[in-house]
Amino acid sequence: MMNILFQYLYRDAGNFKNWGEVVFYNKKDYEVSYLEKQIKEILIDKEFFVAEKADVPKLQFPEYVKSLDHEWHEFHSISVTSVKSNDKLARDIEEFIESLKYASTI
Repeated sequence: MMNILFQYLYRDAGNFKNWGEVVFYNKKDYEVSYLEKQIKEILIDKEFFVAEKADVPKLQFPEYVKSLDHEWHEFHSISVTSVKSNDKLARDIEEFIESLKYASTI
């Protein structure tokens, strides 16, 4: 069984970026193309979510700038990996996708 590497980023209004990634279990060995389709169908405009609501690390910059900062993060990609899961909740990718439903509500 290969795990799933979820890569995402925070881009402020000045186009400055911070990157992050979380590895989830993939107990049912889903194909990446299937998972990517599921994820994009849930996200705001097929790419945005609130990291805090999805229980993944927020990637905002340390200093808050009112004119630049917001809470939306961007989905970048997913891929298979042999790296061990580093999700703080030890979730399977299915559970994480469920959390994205909540994290993608406006």
